[in-house]
Amino acid sequence: MFIEFKDVSFKYYGSDEYVFNQLSFAIEKGSMLAILGHNGSGKSTIAKLMMGLLETTSGDIYIEGEKLTEDNVDVLRKKMGIIFQNPDNQFVGVTVRDDIAFGLENHKIPRKEMIEKIDKYAKLVNMQDFLDENPENLSGGQKQRVAIAGALAMDTDLIIFDESTSMLDPKGIKEIHQMIETLRKTYHKTIISITHNLEEALIADRVIVLNEGKIVLDGTPKEVLKEQTILEASGLKLIDGISLLNRIQDSKLHINKKEEIIKELWELTFKM
Repeated sequence: MFIEFKDVSFKYYGSDEYVFNQLSFAIEKGSMLAILGHNGSGKSTIAKLMMGLLETTSGDIYIEGEKLTEDNVDVLRKKMGIIFQNPDNQFVGVTVRDDIAFGLENHKIPRKEMIEKIDKYAKLVNMQDFLDENPENLSGGQKQRVAIAGALAMDTDLIIFDESTSMLDPKGIKEIHQMIETLRKTYHKTIISITHNLEEALIADRVIVLNEGKIVLDGTPKEVLKEQTILEASGLKLIDGISLLNRIQDSKLHINKKEEIIKELWELTFKM
């Protein structure tokens, strides 16, 4: 397992209320996990705990079998990158090139190697023609792709997308999801998507749904999206296409290749 939570409980300092209590789950290396929940369900807190930005109240977190502690958090954090909700808040450079270089400079990567990495990962995210561009001139999807390039340049094994498509238009969302597919299939990266949008679940290998600090659903996208009552009770609204698919599957009609139907509904949802 790449990451494992074992009976993790967390509450903020000064609060008597737990965000979650004895939470346990694991993520396989090279897979994609979608963590779904309404705003305030604690899903983003999970990302902060993984990154060592917050400490557990009790319980343990393991990264590739190594327990996350105060002593090793800086080393283990290098295995992970995070893409935040607002792309504008992630830029620190005056050009795309500067932004991708930022983390490399902080780690004192030799200049020749740095240039090679910048060129390599800018090309991977299709931003090689924008290296000297001011980030303010980029679309939301382009900004998020630059953030992905910056994370990849640091040789991260895991990339966390924390509501990273919530401020994008349909075209930008499609770009990011296509990039995620490339990261998984070509570069075998482990992906975690933290979101309140059920559409994100369609491209994941596995889906966890959080509600009131507990995992209420855990399974494949097909298994989870069938549980309409639990999803709605968790504050998650089914998109029209998924609602239609559930009604078809509950009917007497015999439908083959349900995965293909889901794929078609996904493409329809984000068709420009």
